[in-house]
Amino acid sequence: MSEDFSPNELASYWMPYTSNRAFRRRPRMISGAEGIHYIASDGRRLLDATSGLYCVNAGHCHPSIVAAIKSAAETLDYAPVFQFAHPKAFELAGRLTLMAPDGLDHVFFANSGSEAVDTAMKIALAYHRARGEGQRTRFIGRERGYHGVGFGGMSVGGIPGNRKAFGALLPGVDHMRSTYNRDKQAFSVGEPEWGAELADDLERLITLHDASNIAAVIVEPVAGSTGCLPPPKGYLDRLAGIAAKHGALLIFDEVITGFGRMGHAFAAQRYGVTPDMITFAKGLTNGAVPMSGVLVRDAIHDGVMVGPEVMPELFHGYTYSAHPLGTAAALATLDVFRDEGLFERAGEMEQGFADIMMSLRDAPNVVDIRPVGLICGIDLAARSDGAALRGYEVMQAAFHDHDLYVRVSGDTLVIAPPLISDLKDVEVIADRLRSVLAQVA
Repeated sequence: MSEDFSPNELASYWMPYTSNRAFRRRPRMISGAEGIHYIASDGRRLLDATSGLYCVNAGHCHPSIVAAIKSAAETLDYAPVFQFAHPKAFELAGRLTLMAPDGLDHVFFANSGSEAVDTAMKIALAYHRARGEGQRTRFIGRERGYHGVGFGGMSVGGIPGNRKAFGALLPGVDHMRSTYNRDKQAFSVGEPEWGAELADDLERLITLHDASNIAAVIVEPVAGSTGCLPPPKGYLDRLAGIAAKHGALLIFDEVITGFGRMGHAFAAQRYGVTPDMITFAKGLTNGAVPMSGVLVRDAIHDGVMVGPEVMPELFHGYTYSAHPLGTAAALATLDVFRDEGLFERAGEMEQGFADIMMSLRDAPNVVDIRPVGLICGIDLAARSDGAALRGYEVMQAAFHDHDLYVRVSGDTLVIAPPLISDLKDVEVIADRLRSVLAQVA
C-alpha cells in the first residue's frame, strides 16, 4: 500500500487526538504488526517503543489471542447483556478478582478507559445514595491527571488541553496539585524521595468542601498520559489514609498501569495500597478488542444491591459490555501473561530498563527522565518558537527516518515497550532515540 495520498483522500476520516492538517501533508500509515514491531505501509518494520498506546503488553498479533478471537467470532458473535449473559463474562470476572487486591471481588465491564472511569464515578454516587448519604456528590481529581474523554473523566482530569474547549464540565469537582516538581525530583529513578506531603492537599480540599459532600477521590497511581509521573514514596498510602478517614472512596485509574506495566497485575499491589475501585482497560485484551472494567470492593457492590429484587440495582451499562469477542481476547491474554511470566519479566527488567533510559540524560534537549516499572517519561526543552513543536519533530523523524514508533505528549516522550521485549530491544530504542534527538537538535 502506497503512502502517496493526496490531502483530499485523507479528509474523510477525522482522526482523534491528531493534528489532522499536518498529518495529511505527511501521513504516518501503519498496515501491519508482529511481535514488538509495526509494519509501515511502505514495508518498513518500526520498533514499537510504546506498546501501541500502552496496551499491547504481550506483543502484536499474538497467535493465542488471535485464535481465541477467531473462535469466538465463529461461535457467539454477540450476546445481550441487559437481563441476559454468556458464560465467558463470569469466567473473566472471576479470574480478574483472583488477580486483584483482596476485597475487590466484583467487576463491572465496559469498553474503554473513559467508560470505565465514568462507570466508577456513577457507582460511587449510587453507593452513597443507597446508604443514605446522597449529598456526597463531589469528586476530587488531580492536576495533570488523565481519566479519559467522557464528561466525567474530563471533569476529574487535570490536563488543560483536554478541558479548555468543552465548557463548564461536571460541577462539584476540585483538583489536588500534581505530584511533580522538576526542581526537587528531576532524573529520579522510580518513586521520587520528595513529595509525599503533597497528599495533604486532599485534606485541604476535603476541609474546604466538607467531608460530608465528598463522593470519591480518583488518581492514577502513576500518571501516564501526561508523561509518566511516578508517585513520591509514601504518597499513595498517605492519600488512602486521608480518604478513608473522611469516608471518601478512593479510585485508582489503572488503565495504563494495569496488567504488568509495573511488575504486578496492578500498581496497587506494587504500592501496597488497596483502593475502593480500580479502573482497567488497554492491557486487558492486549489492545486487540476494546474492553474495560471496574473492580469494586465487596462493601460497595453489596451496598448497591437494594430495592426490589426484579429491578436493576444500577441503571447503567453499555450495549457492548462483556462483548463475547472482548471476553475471549481477555481470557487468552491473561493466559499469555501467566504462561509467559510477563509480569515477573517486567519486574526483572525494571532496573536495566531504567539504566538504559537514564543513559539518554546527555542527549540534546533532554531536561528530565522518569523511569518506573516499564514506563518512562522523557521531557524535552521546548523550542523557542513554541511548545510541543520539538515533540512533534521527534515523532515525525522517529517514524520516517529511524523506524521507531514513540508516543509523544507535547514535548514529552513516553517509552513503554511491550513486556515481551528484552534489554537488547530497549537498547535499540535508546540508540534510535539518541539519533532522533541529535537530528532535531
